[in-house]
Formats: sequence, C-alpha cells, structure tokens
Amino acid sequence: MSTARDQPFRWRSVVVVVFLPTIVFAMGQFALVPVIPALARGLGTDLGGAALIASMLVVGQLLGDIPSGAIVARIGEKRAMIAAAGLALVGAVLLLVAPHPALLGLGVLLVGIAGAAFSLARHAFMTTVVPPRIRARALSTLGGSHRLGAVLGPIAGAGLLALTGEPASVVALLASCCFVAAALLLVLRDPAAAFVRGPRTRGEEEIDTEATSLWRTLVSSRRVLLTVGTGAALLSGLRQVRQVVLPVWAVSIGLDASTTSLIIGLAGAVDFSLFFVGGWIMDRFGRMWAIMPCALGLSVGMIALAFTHDLDARVGWFLGIALFLSLANGVGAGIMMTLAADLADRRNPAPFLGAWRFTVDLGGAGAPVLVTVVTALLTLPLGVAALGVIGLVGAGMLAYHVPRNVAARPGQDSP
Repeated sequence: MSTARDQPFRWRSVVVVVFLPTIVFAMGQFALVPVIPALARGLGTDLGGAALIASMLVVGQLLGDIPSGAIVARIGEKRAMIAAAGLALVGAVLLLVAPHPALLGLGVLLVGIAGAAFSLARHAFMTTVVPPRIRARALSTLGGSHRLGAVLGPIAGAGLLALTGEPASVVALLASCCFVAAALLLVLRDPAAAFVRGPRTRGEEEIDTEATSLWRTLVSSRRVLLTVGTGAALLSGLRQVRQVVLPVWAVSIGLDASTTSLIIGLAGAVDFSLFFVGGWIMDRFGRMWAIMPCALGLSVGMIALAFTHDLDARVGWFLGIALFLSLANGVGAGIMMTLAADLADRRNPAPFLGAWRFTVDLGGAGAPVLVTVVTALLTLPLGVAALGVIGLVGAGMLAYHVPRNVAARPGQDSP
C-alpha cells in the first residue's frame, strides 16, 4: 500500500479540501461562543445557568473525543468531517428553535461534539498524507487556519449583532458555515485517494477497518499518554487558561472594555502571525526548539503577571506580558498536533489521536476550573501564579519524555 512517504506531497492538494473547510467551520464555532450566554438569558436563565450552558461546549468536546477515533477509523476522515459538519448544523437548528434552556444546552453540546470530531478527522487526514519532513509546518498551518477562523468568526458575529441586534443571527451564521464546510467537502476531490492506494493485505485491511475504542487505546498507549500526554495536557491547560485570565485580569486592574479588546486583539494578531514560524522551527531544528520556548515562556509569563497586579505601571506590564504570552504561544503553534502525529501509528492514526485529544482536552478543561477555585479561595494573582508553576512542571515532563519518544531529528519517524 502506498503511504504519505511514497507519494509526492503538494501543498495545493490540501489547501482547499482541508484548510478552507477548517477556516469556515471554525468561523461558525467561534462566532457562537460570545452569544451563548445571551441566548441562555433570553430563555430566562440566571448567570449561573448561562455559565452552565456555555460550559456544555467544553463538555461536548470531551464527549466527542470518546467515539471520534473509532468513527474516523471506520468511515474515513473526509466522511467524518462531513458528518461532523452535519451534526453541528443540527445543533445550530436546535439553538434556533429551543424553547427551553435544557434544549439550548443540548444544542451547544452537539456543537461541541461535532467540533471534536471535525478536528480529529482533519488531524488524522493530515497525519496520513503529509510526509514527516514537513509535518510540523503542515500541522502548524492547519492550526493557523483554525486560528484565522477564530478571529474572523467573532468579528463577523459582532457585525451581524450590530446590524440585527439578535443573537439568533449569529446562530444562523454558524448554520451557514456548517453547510458551506460540508458542501466544500462533498464537491471537492479527496486527495487521500492519491496517497493511499493499491492492493492491501489482509492485515492492512484489518488495521484500516478496526474501530478501536478510546478506552482500549488509552490502556494500550498508557505509557506515552502518562508521560508525554500528561506534559502536553499541562501545557494545553496553560494555553487555554490564558484566554480566560487576560480579560479577567484587565477588569481587575480597572481597564475599560474597549482598551481590553484592543490589547487582547493585538495579542491575538501576534499569536496568529507566528503559526508558520513554529512549524518551520520544528521541522528545521527539532520539536524541542518550539516546545520549550512555548512552555517556559507561558509559565514564566504567568508567574511574572502575578507580581504586577498592584504596581503603578500595571497597565503597561499587562500589555507587555500579554504580548509576550502571545509570542510564546505563537511559536508553539501546531505542537500538540505534531507530537500526536509523531507518536501515532501512520497506518491507522485515528484511535491514538482520539486518545491523545481526550488526554490533552482534560488539561484544557481542568485548568480554568483550577484557576477559578484558587481565585475564589485566595486571590487572582495566586491563582495565576499557581498555574505558572504547574506549567513549569509540564515543561519539565516534556523536556524529559519527548526526546525519548519522538525522533531526535526533524523528518525522522518516531520509534
């Protein structure tokens, strides 16, 4: 059977069929996020209920990680992405017609599940077709496509809200994006056919068709998931909580909404602008040359931020550290996907990728909860500092375990 190593890789073969649907799908997802509380309040929920409904997006992502690997392994990456877009469309329709907060929460949950399945399918696709020598650049570009959608979606949603004043218009945008993403995938040729072809042996057929469960994969891959995976989960938590901490920190030091939006928007632009740089560094010099600057930069930045809350120049420090955190995060674009692709079985990557995403998403979901608890019990600066220390632990785990599980030289297969 021909594989990604045997076939010449052309960037244009994946630009439209993977990157464009990713941008469109992410636009819809991230446009929805800011209006979920407004939709919930419109159905009569209090702030606690609105927060609970908003959290269903993260819960859905975790639940979606459970069957996604098996589904992708059985029906293929392209079909799984189409099915995920369809499920998100169902969720959007439910959001539009929900007469009760419980049904609204179900709609948000479906969108979260669909997002997990779509992300895993595109990741598995790229792992299959991209040769190791440019894997990090390709996956960083995939991550950059997702980030572009995350920037464009809220902007488009804000424009719709300004025109209509109705949160439902943003849900309609989500539905439109899901439809367009599915349509693109349906009409475009699947480039995987050019990379995986030829007669297969019985053993290869069994590998391609077996729908390995998440739990079985978690057990069989427990060594790498408990070492590299745990370090990655801690880093993922640090990256996720940065998006939560910065707006809250801005409020705590007295910044108005427009200034906060300007600073966070500027930081987001720095983050997005570096997505290809991180991939180039990983392919040219090795994975650790991007992992360590990202992990250490985010950890040290969080710890430094904790000491600036009561300074006279706290606004300037906030701006500088927000940009520094974005610089560190931008250099690490594509790290999680690249490590997972390095460690996965190239013949059937989806089950391992599902287990990896589940492990990493646990860290991403748990870190904001940890900061919230520490902040409630103590103070916000202590919560931020605690997360920075945990990030240093994750950096240490990655520094020790990644070289022992991932090839030392870029473009080389993992052992």
